[in-house]
Amino acid sequence: MEIEHYFQCPYCLAEISMLLDPSVAQQEYIEDCEVCCNPIQVAYGIENGELHWFNASGIEQ
Repeated sequence: MEIEHYFQCPYCLAEISMLLDPSVAQQEYIEDCEVCCNPIQVAYGIENGELHWFNASGIEQ
């Protein structure tokens, strides 16, 4: 079962909803904002099926 997490886009500050896979302990990837289309570096860690930490940051272009 995926975990739904909300965060603000570092560019346009829109609230973004993302589904996270709890079967992966740590993950890092780039995803475009669904509002302004700028790339966001997403990283998170899962412990015991719960979101332990989350970071969404802008990428300098």
